[in-house]
Amino acid sequence: MHPLHSAQPSSYALLAVAAAALALLSLWRFLVRLRRERVVADTPEVRIRSAAQGYVKVQGCTQPAGPAATAAPLSGLPCVWWSYEIAHEERDSKGNRRWQTTDRRSSVEPFALVDEDEARCLIGPVRAEITPSAQHVWYGATSWPMSGPPEAAAFLRLGSWRYTERILGVGARVRVLGELRSHSEVGDVSAAVAAKLHEWKQDQAALLARFDLDHDGRLSDAEWQAARDTAAHECQQQTLQSSIARDSVISEPLNGEPFLIAPLSEAALERREKLFAGLYFGLGLLGVVLCAWAIGHSV
Repeated sequence: MHPLHSAQPSSYALLAVAAAALALLSLWRFLVRLRRERVVADTPEVRIRSAAQGYVKVQGCTQPAGPAATAAPLSGLPCVWWSYEIAHEERDSKGNRRWQTTDRRSSVEPFALVDEDEARCLIGPVRAEITPSAQHVWYGATSWPMSGPPEAAAFLRLGSWRYTERILGVGARVRVLGELRSHSEVGDVSAAVAAKLHEWKQDQAALLARFDLDHDGRLSDAEWQAARDTAAHECQQQTLQSSIARDSVISEPLNGEPFLIAPLSEAALERREKLFAGLYFGLGLLGVVLCAWAIGHSV
């Protein structure tokens, strides 16, 4: 038998296996995207002020968590989140060109989200799927850019280094799906009691006049306990009467739900998920057809 004829069935079999793997992977990704689309569509959008703890969908404008915006490392542009990649163009022994990534980083600092009611929460971007509000790609001759992206002719490849930077700008209107957690800061009552007793000790005359019931010039154990009880009562009353600060943070869900941050409308976000689901479904069908064709030629 000619070697070519004996090799062809084996080649078709390998193609069938590869196509089957492609079909299975694509259809699995289709189901994942389909579920994501339902989560995005079925999760109601809520106001930050009225949001309950758990998985939420909120929208608002991005703001720095601190007094000043973050500067993106490559361009220096003000932003609340950044991600960059630096790649070098290399050639293999056959002269083929490819880009080799040499540096890649993303910011992890929280930023604030402020909605139309001026309610505010923090966003912890770690492990979030973030759609940037701006992306810049430019080229240079050094491993670190000497300047930011050029304002014109950015498509020109002048150098063997490629810089890619993605940012969320200050004031970008975004939608966030993630897990909201909050806690109330009421202060440390024990520390407040100790501070109040220390303050009272600075004026011994007033302390004795208030708590030295037997007028012997010193506080007995019972009288000192009464002073402690009074200080604790006053601190508790002050805590109840003071405004309680409620800090809310949206971060990666613990139950595996998608953690999305995107400068998109609600409808556009749902369309994006449907588009990806459709692409994976089409790729899966292509894999099935290719697998059947290869099997038919391998026998």
